[in-house]
Amino acid sequence: MLTTRFVNGAPNWLDIGTPDIDGANSFYGDLFGWRFQSAGPDAGGYGFFQLSGRTAAGGMQTTPEQGPPSWTVYFQSADAEATAKAAEQSGGSVLMRPMDVMGEGHMAVLADTAGVPFGIWQPGRTKGIEVAGDPGSLCWVELYTPDIARAAAFYRQVLGWETEGVPFPGGTYTCINPEGGGRDDMFGGLVPLADDPTEAEVGAHFLPYFEVADTDATVSQAQELGGSVQVPAADIEGVGRIARLADPYGARFAVIKSAPPQPQQS
Repeated sequence: MLTTRFVNGAPNWLDIGTPDIDGANSFYGDLFGWRFQSAGPDAGGYGFFQLSGRTAAGGMQTTPEQGPPSWTVYFQSADAEATAKAAEQSGGSVLMRPMDVMGEGHMAVLADTAGVPFGIWQPGRTKGIEVAGDPGSLCWVELYTPDIARAAAFYRQVLGWETEGVPFPGGTYTCINPEGGGRDDMFGGLVPLADDPTEAEVGAHFLPYFEVADTDATVSQAQELGGSVQVPAADIEGVGRIARLADPYGARFAVIKSAPPQPQQS
């Protein structure tokens, strides 16, 4: 599962672009207990959502010209320039060239073969988010894509991802782990876009999952705060209780109350 013991290819940061950073701070603050803290006058309005003093995500106010409100997931890279080059050579594109971020690390924004944006973060002083897997923090990532095999091949070349089909109610779920990892290191999954009409409405994209203490209570609170329910809360055996939501500005995310770990079979 996702932890802050980051390895290459695994998620190590995420941020939101929103037309109203104060409104987003209010929404996610009430929903997850986050508090927004500016990164300073040289950061262009960028800042950090803090959960009990630990950075859970980043965010900034954006304009319509910069794209619709959305979450961007970043993955660890040991060499941002090399990763950007690999993306181009594998049929993807570079949306934002690798750049130094005030000595904290190097970032870039890329797109895969289906046009899905994602970030890469080469750690410097900042290694990544400071909390993962706890209530109110990132715990899983899904990629909704029109072509599982093509996506798996792309991210294998660019980020070293390994995939494994895992039995799932109604079929098989394609899990992702970092190169050389195993089931304990899985951090996300690949989902066929055609199998999910709700997500197909917005096209291929990454969907971040946040752990919560009570899925139903979180759904109700999100609605009270002006958010919307994309997929109502439902139990998935052996996984947990999941719901997919959108904030008041349309940025999509999911929440989960994870099922207790299953005992290891001898």
